Amino acid sequence: MPTETITSRDNALLRRTRSVRDGKIEELIFVEGLRLCEEALQSGLPIEAAVVSEELARKRKAQPLVTELTKASARLVLVSESLLASVSYTKTPQGIILLAARPAMDEQSFKAKQAKSPLLVVMHGLNNPVNVGAIVRTSEAAGATGVITTTTTSDPFSAKALRGAMGSAFRLPFWSHARFAEVIDWCRQKKIKTICADVAGSELYSNIDWTGGRALIMGPESTGLSADEIASANAVVKIPMKGQVESLNVGVATGILLYEAMRQRNEGKGF
Repeated sequence: MPTETITSRDNALLRRTRSVRDGKIEELIFVEGLRLCEEALQSGLPIEAAVVSEELARKRKAQPLVTELTKASARLVLVSESLLASVSYTKTPQGIILLAARPAMDEQSFKAKQAKSPLLVVMHGLNNPVNVGAIVRTSEAAGATGVITTTTTSDPFSAKALRGAMGSAFRLPFWSHARFAEVIDWCRQKKIKTICADVAGSELYSNIDWTGGRALIMGPESTGLSADEIASANAVVKIPMKGQVESLNVGVATGILLYEAMRQRNEGKGF
């Protein structure tokens, strides 16, 4: 596929790129940066367009990716650094942007990918995309089999969340826009034990059984889960803290809990 060169800031493709960046076109995601674009390409996502700076295209390290994108992308365009800055999400443009198809995030495809004893992460009401991205990345690292986000949770495929997830979002199964009650009901039907964390939890997180089907439920950064939501879980655990610390960042807490789950689930097998 021949490449094109765009010189106008008002070009239709660049206007579309800004709309995707701003979350106005839901069927597409905005992927920026050499590493993240490589991850998107390797994941097999259909790519509608690639916007590459002329400077990056001349660099040896980028040439293999640009070559692959000429085959995989429906359209590849070259732009100046200043034009790329006009559509970039970051203050310092990283030289390349992809408009890719949003991965499947529906309930049916998610459930079809779950094995007998899943380890799931449920994000309910998290509104900081940085935390969402970090949790997605940690979920893959700790062996989670899928991520569920409720209707009140920030989009895990927003530009900021994708940067935090560093490619993990392209590999994990997602069920998005789920209602909290239906997630609890489904877990109950499938005998997946639901676990949440709270400072008033009755058990240490390391004292419960994380083997078998488990779903870790993490609530909003500022308020945590409501009393009713906590009551709906099968277990409420606490993470011990010293000093005058009252709570941990939700991403940090998720990591602690997931790595205990991984430790137990891999006991005797090594990591």
